[in-house]
Amino acid sequence: MKRLLLLTPFIFIFFFLSLPSQLTAQTGTIRGFVYETETGEPVIFTNVYFSKTTYGAATDINGYFVISKVPPGKYTLLVTYLGFDTLKIAVNILPNDLITKKLYLKKSTFTLEEVNVSAARENKKVETQISIIKITPREIQQIPTIGGQPDLAQYLQVLPGVIFTGDQGGQLYIRGGPPIQNKVLLDGMTVYNPFHSIGLFSVFDVDIIKNVDVYTGGYGAEYGGRISSVMDITTRDGNKKRFSGKIDASTFGGKLLIEGPIVKSKEDDGTSASFIFSIKDSYLRESSKTFYSYIDKNGLPYDYLDAYGKISINAANGSKVNFYGFDFTDAVQYKILQNYRWDAVGGGGNFIVIPGKSPVLLEGFFNYSNYKVTLDQKNFPSRSSSIGGFNAGLNFSYFFGKDAFKYGLEFSGLGTTLDFTNNVNNKIDYTQNTTEVALYAKYKWLFGKFILEPGIRVQYYGSLSEVSLEPRISAKYNLADVFRLKLAAGLYSQNLISTTYDLDVVNLFYGFLSGPENLPSEFQGKNINTKLQKSQQVVFGFEWDLTKKLYLNVEGYYKYYPQLTNLNRHKIYPDITEYSNPASSNYKPDYLRKDFIIEKGDAEGIDFSLKYSSNNFTIWAVYSLCYIHRFDEISWYVPPYDRRHNINLTSTYVFGKKKGWEFDLRYNFGSGFPFTKTQGFYEQLVFDDLNTNIITNNGNLGVVYSGFDKGRLPYYSRLDANLKKKFELGKYAKIEISLSVTNLLNQQNIFYFDRVSYTRVNQMPLMPSLGLSISF
Repeated sequence: MKRLLLLTPFIFIFFFLSLPSQLTAQTGTIRGFVYETETGEPVIFTNVYFSKTTYGAATDINGYFVISKVPPGKYTLLVTYLGFDTLKIAVNILPNDLITKKLYLKKSTFTLEEVNVSAARENKKVETQISIIKITPREIQQIPTIGGQPDLAQYLQVLPGVIFTGDQGGQLYIRGGPPIQNKVLLDGMTVYNPFHSIGLFSVFDVDIIKNVDVYTGGYGAEYGGRISSVMDITTRDGNKKRFSGKIDASTFGGKLLIEGPIVKSKEDDGTSASFIFSIKDSYLRESSKTFYSYIDKNGLPYDYLDAYGKISINAANGSKVNFYGFDFTDAVQYKILQNYRWDAVGGGGNFIVIPGKSPVLLEGFFNYSNYKVTLDQKNFPSRSSSIGGFNAGLNFSYFFGKDAFKYGLEFSGLGTTLDFTNNVNNKIDYTQNTTEVALYAKYKWLFGKFILEPGIRVQYYGSLSEVSLEPRISAKYNLADVFRLKLAAGLYSQNLISTTYDLDVVNLFYGFLSGPENLPSEFQGKNINTKLQKSQQVVFGFEWDLTKKLYLNVEGYYKYYPQLTNLNRHKIYPDITEYSNPASSNYKPDYLRKDFIIEKGDAEGIDFSLKYSSNNFTIWAVYSLCYIHRFDEISWYVPPYDRRHNINLTSTYVFGKKKGWEFDLRYNFGSGFPFTKTQGFYEQLVFDDLNTNIITNNGNLGVVYSGFDKGRLPYYSRLDANLKKKFELGKYAKIEISLSVTNLLNQQNIFYFDRVSYTRVNQMPLMPSLGLSISF
């Protein structure tokens, strides 16, 4: 893998040197945007092509398309998309001509399923699409909803390579990577905790989402700062034609969405401005006393509030600017905790510029976000952490026929704090600041049956004064019309570390710290020359269109982590001269006194995904096999999220008059997580000063742990079902009633084991819920 990555810069230089010849070709270019006539919203990932030719392109997340290197002549331009009438327009291409179009699609009374399936299949032939899952709101709504409210968190749980820890305290783990290694972006803003304490809900409202790209590994040079995965979420604009909204209410919570034009969009003009605002709230803490008192008569201890707003301004040529902001909060009180709470706020903007005489697409973003988490526990000291800072960047894209060249730069500044005390009362208190600057470039080249996409990223970490050179490459070979081989590899780095403590019974506290200083000077007898965490990844697999409606995707992966940083669970002594001086009789090794330790490890596995989709029926089967290993110079161990086997089955059936009924099922099976058993207890005395009376002073309860993560919890199994009925009251007014059941078989899935009271606490039992949604 290293040899392949070392060749990447040379491959990239070859493509870069070939650009002048492509720029001077005597051909024409057509570019533009595709919109929905009814709302003015961009139509994404649809095919725009010239009839009876091989010239065409798919629209991107902004509805933007470019077809370049087109020979001069007269053509018929076609746009086809599921649920819309096919658009046909005559186009005359002249030498060295640049045509800009804004195209509008009208909704159709017919469902062109075959056209949509064919378009998706064609896109697979011209895009590498390795370890990426593209998610739309329509797909999210096709799995069982909780309380009648579809949510991204519920959909992510069924993806290949993705592990969730359960209904409560849910966290996202992707192909062996914990949350700190997974970057989550919302319109370019970093979201440091995207999931609420009740793992059934995320902070994102599905009705404002335009698209979600989940990169489970091997991602391109445009992303950096994380060593495992990326989740990139883009929100839609508000309705540009009329005021509309949606009201949801269920036994779990409620939601209000409102949107509309500030300046109405007109097809002959194109200038517009719109807004969209969403707020959703959980009243489960109170409603559960009535509906779910059989679980806990005092009510379920969850509370959250999420708000998001956006203003979009569009120019006549397709250029646009967005301004947005969010405020997310979460609070919970478990029996073994006194209080857990986090707050996240952020705001910023992004823009797209379409130069009048240049085929380049310019995109940019600027934002600020902040996250703070606090945890109060019984019998243990409180913890707190925060992270906040700005992020800005520019991206430039050029298109040459089916080839594309993209480059950009990114700036960020972060501040982090940590206040933490481990199980032997050693306090860790840090405040860190850092800046990061990154440059990247990538080129997509199609030749024959091959697609090759080399890239390079240069990441500078200011607080560490380190530069990380990170080559990336992905490739696909269309072995046959229905069978494709694919490969991706890359080097990755990050500065942030998690302040999660692996011995916690309930692993809720996810704090952040950048560039820790208190690190060992050696690892396995070798000097440590970097403070960065790094990974090397390779992904290999194939895609197989078994029929027009049945699709198989298989990917194997290997992630090697030559250096990781973790909180030191072995620490007993303070890192002072008495214990750090080798000449001292009280000298203690690094692993007994450093706040953080260096580790290495790997994650390897294979994901199988089989999906059948027709007009009325969809079924999706996913199996993931994963092995995770860590070595901290003392022993090899498996982390608490090492789930060996994970199976997900989902199905959707639409029936009845005008397809007004929908029935959804989802089943998840997961093998048990590792955990550390309790070996015994002792009284942990706290010495405030030399006068502490050890006879009369009461100590804290100390825990003697058995071998780290040597035990395995029982397997996890859950079946969910959902039945929905839609009523159309007019052209825009609709009502949807949803009846759902979570954990239909009432499986007794373990949540945690209270070490002190020696009692088992389970995940959610059978929970029926009723939801009502009104759209207008």
